[in-house]
Amino acid sequence: MKIKFFFALTLYFMWIQNVNAQKNNPIENILHQNPTLFSEVLKHPRQNEIQIIYTQIDRDAQQKAHFSTFNYRLNERHYFYPASTVKLPTAIFALEKLNELHISGLNKETPLNIGADLDKQTSVTKDTSSENGLPSIANYIKKILLVSDNDAFNRIYEFTDRATINQKLKYYGFNHSRIVNRLAVGDKGETARHTNPISFLDPNGKVFYTKASAYDSKDYPLNLQNLIRGKGYLNANDSLINAPFDFTGMNVFQLSDQHELMKRLFFPEHYPEKKRFNLSNDDYDFLYRYMSKYPTESEHPNYSLPEYHASYCKFLFYGADRTKAISPNIRIFNKVGDSYGYTIDNMYFIDDKNKVEFILSAVIQSNKNEIYNDNTYEYDTVCLPFMKNLGEKIYELELERTKKYSPDFKKLMTY
Repeated sequence: MKIKFFFALTLYFMWIQNVNAQKNNPIENILHQNPTLFSEVLKHPRQNEIQIIYTQIDRDAQQKAHFSTFNYRLNERHYFYPASTVKLPTAIFALEKLNELHISGLNKETPLNIGADLDKQTSVTKDTSSENGLPSIANYIKKILLVSDNDAFNRIYEFTDRATINQKLKYYGFNHSRIVNRLAVGDKGETARHTNPISFLDPNGKVFYTKASAYDSKDYPLNLQNLIRGKGYLNANDSLINAPFDFTGMNVFQLSDQHELMKRLFFPEHYPEKKRFNLSNDDYDFLYRYMSKYPTESEHPNYSLPEYHASYCKFLFYGADRTKAISPNIRIFNKVGDSYGYTIDNMYFIDDKNKVEFILSAVIQSNKNEIYNDNTYEYDTVCLPFMKNLGEKIYELELERTKKYSPDFKKLMTY
């Protein structure tokens, strides 16, 4: 009897703690204390499918980071289309694969040729966006991080190969995710299982290593809700099909895994050595540099106005707003995604002047007509303003938050 009473008492105190945590949840407070900014989306939280994760960072005297994480409507079984956010883990795994091959002369800058074994595959021998006119893993990753280039991701997917990508997701504990398709080329079913052969070239243009074509037979099932959506969609022939759209078999990258990846990438010292990404210091520098660079700061590849502006891929805080002034004291290290009405961003935010840092991840959807694949979504009127306002309000909270020790951003501000 005493054991039952103790168990019941324990459950009661756990419930009280959870209630208090919700009352003190800064995300909840921000959303409800700013009705002019958030009231419309809060009226329809299920329709807009909002999920948010916010991590506060406090440093100790040795500059070690300590985390406090808060969630809003986080649901790892609720499916949302991850769009281009899958590009960041794939880029990391591509760099890991290069390191794990241990081949002299093979690195992310090594020129390559991509072959084609099947009818739906395409070959590549040139890349006019690179400084030397040749494709490389480095230049593809630059394009992924600077402007979220779809073709660049597909080439990285082909090098890393589908099986390796999903093995690594599992190894690092990203258990709510899978990456099984290329992007923007209708890559489903059997074609997604096949990846192209890739040859790497020495300085004389001769092949010195070839990654053979590969086939992945696995399916990577996940127990997910919300896979059947809407009331219609446009098919490959742009014909309206009056039936719900089915996301079954598509990429999955749940927000908890996205947020965890950012922590692991920027704070590797918090993880056991064998569970840190297998990246060199140069790899980390490379990723940090191009995650934080604005397209307008890049020379190779070059991105020009008006199509590409500074905040082009900065959704949280800047809202991808070309008119918003870019602060020289702030650097945002992030990866965004937007497709099928979903808008997603993950950022590690630093302000060197005010010594502010935090990690913020969020997803929101707006598809009022409930038709998928028609490119009629409310990105500019609902999703991006929400992202901008959320990032700004979290930043304002951080400006007021007392910290015993200020973070040192000397190196990060050089990227």
